[in-house]
Amino acid sequence: MSDPTTVQTTVAPEQPAPPAVPEVKPVLEASNEAPQEATAETKETAKADTVEETSATDATPQSDMLATKATPAESDKKEPITTVTSTPVTTAAETKNADEDKEPQNTLTRSFTNAEWDALKKFRTELPDIFAESYPDKADNKTAPITFWGVPIDPQSPKSDARVSVILMKFLRARNLNPTAAREMLVNTLRWRESFNVESLLKEEFPQDIFGGMAKISGVDKDKRPVVYNVYGGNSDLKAVFSDVQRFIRWRVALQERSILLLDFNEVDQMIQIHDYAGVSMSSRDANSKAAASEASNIFSSHYPETLYRKFFINVPTLLSWIFWAFKAIIPSATMAKMSMVGTGESALRKALLPYIDTKQLPKRYGGEAEGF
Repeated sequence: MSDPTTVQTTVAPEQPAPPAVPEVKPVLEASNEAPQEATAETKETAKADTVEETSATDATPQSDMLATKATPAESDKKEPITTVTSTPVTTAAETKNADEDKEPQNTLTRSFTNAEWDALKKFRTELPDIFAESYPDKADNKTAPITFWGVPIDPQSPKSDARVSVILMKFLRARNLNPTAAREMLVNTLRWRESFNVESLLKEEFPQDIFGGMAKISGVDKDKRPVVYNVYGGNSDLKAVFSDVQRFIRWRVALQERSILLLDFNEVDQMIQIHDYAGVSMSSRDANSKAAASEASNIFSSHYPETLYRKFFINVPTLLSWIFWAFKAIIPSATMAKMSMVGTGESALRKALLPYIDTKQLPKRYGGEAEGF
């Protein structure tokens, strides 16, 4: 294959081996690089040998083997290895996740979506102005911490407590992650709590002969949410219960606040409510009871967003079931999806409640094993 001239140049006895190596190196490597001092004739020879070597992969002619003889020093030479070090590219999402990791997290905040985090960060920056708008008569309204649902909220550093993020997210979710709408809702809530003097409710006493059997917080569901029972038939004299509408409202809000204090906002931030209408008749619904129900519903939807996980209406008389369907037209679909109308009888109650509440936590009166009330 190789040109005899090339071979003669390589093995001539009068010519030392080392100088011959640059002349035949193209034949050995089949490289695109030609020796720097090769003659035109040598270039043509290397080109021809390269084409032939490509077509005959394993067969090496003896003449070519002679051409590849080189000194040990030359044969041991290897091309230098170039190490390329790449710099990792950090994406915007990774940067955002890193920022989120710098602040305290809990089980609930780790479930926030990217869109929720974006809305929350903007919402938190507005807290000093929200507090100033809510408490205009306080000189330090932009800096003074408050206690909300049992959680201290510092407007200067709201991200220092993951529970604050959970509470603020409730207002954002109630307003479809719109910080402006959520701000208005929170301002209204803070003003209402101030005017209603909510903080004093837990110290307020209500007549036990009227309200003693009307409600009970008993047990938890399978995910540790508190279960609140509103027993409307707990007092057969509903005229007395609703004789003072504002007293009833304060009692009902106090029950809500006691329920809220059972939420840790780390793993549990919602409750289950069971409204028991056993013993309630159509005749018991007068103007006062209707007014009380309407005002209570407005308070809970306006000032306790996203605190309800499920609500069950049980033992509802047939003639009263229309109330449930009447509310369906005015209640948001997301809220309505949390509500269930359950018939009467132990079988119906167990079928509806046991998927959520363990039998050992469900009171016997509703088909469970707990003593309850």
